[in-house]
Amino acid sequence: MRPLDTDAAAVAAPTERATDVRIITVVLIVAAAVAAYIVFLQVRPAPVASPTARAPAQAAAPKAPAELGGKPEPLDVPPLDQSDAFVRSVVEGISRHPTVLAWLTTHNLIRTFTVSVLSIADGPSPAQHLPSLRPKEHFTVTQRNGDEHVDPRSYERYRAVADGVASIDVQGAARLYAALKPRVNEAYADLGYPGQSFDDVVQRAIVVLLDTPTIETPIRLRRKGVVYRYDDARLEELTGAQKQLLRMGPRNGLIVKQTLRSLGIALGINPQTLPMR
Repeated sequence: MRPLDTDAAAVAAPTERATDVRIITVVLIVAAAVAAYIVFLQVRPAPVASPTARAPAQAAAPKAPAELGGKPEPLDVPPLDQSDAFVRSVVEGISRHPTVLAWLTTHNLIRTFTVSVLSIADGPSPAQHLPSLRPKEHFTVTQRNGDEHVDPRSYERYRAVADGVASIDVQGAARLYAALKPRVNEAYADLGYPGQSFDDVVQRAIVVLLDTPTIETPIRLRRKGVVYRYDDARLEELTGAQKQLLRMGPRNGLIVKQTLRSLGIALGINPQTLPMR
């Protein structure tokens, strides 16, 4: 069957195999990724390609401070393509949650972090960079007054991930970002942005995710072929990254956004520029 299109607002129909489901908490993770390189979880980076253009409806975030994270600690960071072991060791210092530790198992962590955060900032979901985070459980719907809605039990698939994000020491994550920024900027340059700082991208990614609405009421769906889409046109207009976060449910989404907001402040971003919906 046709796999879920993560850049559309679709969610897989219950008849679709779970292995075809691409509903991942990118948002949440990338969110955490920004925060503590949680995006370095069990993923392999996609081949370097030209970033997707930013969604037209997305508002530009205010310009980031001169240096997010402040003055970096004097860490002897290895060269970019030899940095995985070092990154794993320092990330363990900001969270020992089992979910976080389970993510730190593969290669090219800084490159994966960079391309994933850039994807979030520009609108699309970074699901293609995080295949191991797809839920093992099936997505399910429920009937309400003759209409189909997201089954609240589907949100439970993301509880462990949200709790892992909540475990992050945001102050430590901000210091870590500052220390690793030279290597992140190298990876950013390899994506086609030589001589540019990644700070603006980080701030845009945080703002995009924080601007995702929190929906406490049942979300109505409409079927289109083998997938479901949101019946509310406003939800359909969200970016791919925002839709990923929305699919985590109100409890998990709020946890991710609260951690992201705290991270943004720890990085030095003006709180007034950080939305909270």
